[in-house]
Amino acid sequence: MPENPPPLLYLVAGEASGDVLGARLIAALREFRPGLAIAGIGGARMAEQGVESLFPMRELALMGLLEVLPNLRSLARRMDQTVADITARRPAALVTIDSPGFALRLAKRVKPLGIPVIHYVAPQVWAWRQGRVKEMAHRLDRILALLPFEPPFFERAGIPVTFVGHPVLESGADRGDASRFRAAHGLRPEERVVLVMPGSRRTEIRRLLPIFGEALRLLSARVPGLRPVVPLAGPVEEAVRAAAAGWTPGPILVRDVAEKHDAYAAASVGLIKSGTSSLEVALAGVPMVVGYKVNPVTAAIVRRLIKVRYASIVNLLADAPVIPEYLQQDCRPDRLAAGLETLLANGPEAAAQREGFARVMSQLAAPGGGSPSEAAARAVLDTTGLA
Repeated sequence: MPENPPPLLYLVAGEASGDVLGARLIAALREFRPGLAIAGIGGARMAEQGVESLFPMRELALMGLLEVLPNLRSLARRMDQTVADITARRPAALVTIDSPGFALRLAKRVKPLGIPVIHYVAPQVWAWRQGRVKEMAHRLDRILALLPFEPPFFERAGIPVTFVGHPVLESGADRGDASRFRAAHGLRPEERVVLVMPGSRRTEIRRLLPIFGEALRLLSARVPGLRPVVPLAGPVEEAVRAAAAGWTPGPILVRDVAEKHDAYAAASVGLIKSGTSSLEVALAGVPMVVGYKVNPVTAAIVRRLIKVRYASIVNLLADAPVIPEYLQQDCRPDRLAAGLETLLANGPEAAAQREGFARVMSQLAAPGGGSPSEAAARAVLDTTGLA
């Protein structure tokens, strides 16, 4: 008689950060349950764990109302394709990772199949569109939350939540080698590294890098010896090269994860878009300013709905403006340059940021020890009865 096939989990990631989370989750799942089969949608990191993506993950990496609208037809086709694949495979559970726009619609389509749906990374509906949490209660069997204040919010709507800790703590962002980075790129002793992180989406690159580049030009006129470094996230290298083509000096583009962490260690300051990247930079202890800007129509809609005081996760966790935020009309080259110049003096402003970073990181450990990915894997296996 043929052996029973191994249990199958279906994972769906929609962008570079989710791909990393998915890969770590798969590795942890297989530590607890060797032989577990995985299928779904992911990028290069999940491919390293043996996942053959149903279609290229980059097709889901869209953000902003006006960016999504032209792609609605292709997104609908990919949704139908994903639902058909899940229906055919009948996995033990569907695990959607971040990307709530696609993930929650997929959950609605899959729920009638009787397949448990687990969403990894709580949607930030506590920040805006809080009414959506009631809809989510009918679509999700469990949420794996990264932030300690999230479980009570979702549990009030009847959604089981497990706080698993934040995977930034297992990223290695605080274990880079500054000397190795400086030697690898021939940096002179007097040159100071400015870390520039505009995001992993092409729309973010197009909107933010010209602003960031002009801020660096203004800053370099006042503070000589600066060298920008841009870690690449996702398939955006060509877009970064095009946007940074006129920078003087030209940026160092970093592709490898270990080299990115070396760049963190070498950096004097960071010019960062709001998001998870600010947590990585905070873990590395790099003082930073945050800048972000979206399409004006998107911004006008979001502004009416927003329920929190800060855009940066670091500031949200600290409940204080640890990092200066320059958003929308304030995301201007002159203001960004002035904020960076203050931090480059390495005075009380930079010291206050580092103290704030330490307080924030202490909140993010996985309960009960172990890594956040291990905590997430245990929660998935417990929810699906595969533990």
